[in-house]
Amino acid sequence: MLSLDEFAAGKLRSLASRDLLRTLRPSEREDGLAIVRDGRRLLSFCCNDYLNLSHHPAVKAAAQQAVERYGAGAGASRLVTGNHPLLERLEARLAALKGAEAACVFGSGYLANAGIIPTLVGETDLILVDELVHACIWSGAKLSAAVTVAFRHNDLDHLSDLLRSRRGKHARCLIATDGVFSMDGDLAPVHALAALAAEHDAWLLTDDAHGVGVVGGGRGSSFAGGRKADVPLQMGTLSKALGSYGGYLCASRPVIDLIKSRARTLVYSTGLPPASAAAALAVLDLIEADPDLAARPVRKARLFTRLMDLPPAESPIVPLIIGSAAAALEAAQALEAEGFLVTAIRPPTVAEGTSRLRLTFTAGHPDAEIERLAAVLRRQGLGRPEEGR
Repeated sequence: MLSLDEFAAGKLRSLASRDLLRTLRPSEREDGLAIVRDGRRLLSFCCNDYLNLSHHPAVKAAAQQAVERYGAGAGASRLVTGNHPLLERLEARLAALKGAEAACVFGSGYLANAGIIPTLVGETDLILVDELVHACIWSGAKLSAAVTVAFRHNDLDHLSDLLRSRRGKHARCLIATDGVFSMDGDLAPVHALAALAAEHDAWLLTDDAHGVGVVGGGRGSSFAGGRKADVPLQMGTLSKALGSYGGYLCASRPVIDLIKSRARTLVYSTGLPPASAAAALAVLDLIEADPDLAARPVRKARLFTRLMDLPPAESPIVPLIIGSAAAALEAAQALEAEGFLVTAIRPPTVAEGTSRLRLTFTAGHPDAEIERLAAVLRRQGLGRPEEGR
């Protein structure tokens, strides 16, 4: 039998030979834009802090005050001693933001989906998932033991066919999608998905980790287009545009009461630290005080897509598909040499042959730096040529 070390070493060699080995590099975020790595200050175009609020003085002050008053940790699970009043305040604010009756805050977005899905569906049920959903939705589906079938990305006809052929064989049906797809930056057709779900007595879950704070006037993908879609399960995170840490579900009061009683990742996890809740509350105050703030990241992304002759960005995320993992790593290294931090995304996060640079744009990115980034990428042959612009 192989020893554990031999097994691990063999796996590492295999990953390295295919340019798929991942390593952690020390990186110090100076503010919402700059990262210091290996002694160099780099302008980050790969961070999900879309509104640059994780370093806002009011947000840091709120977190610091919470630590001074309440301590660094929650102390226990929320059902034991960890249900801090700040969490209840945060849930009320999130529910109001998303137009829902109630909300439940989890320790992270991954914990949220890993807990929500198995609480609502089981082995006699059906889950239909967009093929490009985040890994935590797949994890939640596996934990549920429900029959899980993928539909082609944003393909309403395929989803409709699956609903007609499979829905009647199962007691309950859950449709799960990202609101904004984290690796491609496009939006799900949430209103159309909600209509299909209603037609077939299915429940729609949207993961709005990359939508809240930046699309739909800051309220997320359910509000894209200026009106609210009927999404009974609006999940999201506090760790991206909301500048803090944690996850949440916004839904009806009965659903939230059930989640708080039975979701294993809530019941058996320590509650969110008070500082994280206080920081998220401060971010919500800042978003409400500046209605234009939520629109800025997409405006910055659209400046970039214009410069690169790409389709207009739908979100702050713009992928540049390169192909091989080795070529994506090489492109990222070339950008780092120019003072930009852009991470190469490789399998299994994306499909084989679609390794890419995933660029994210924030409210604070200077237009001049976006223009410089586009020029560098064009020189690398990743956009239209410099001549003839």
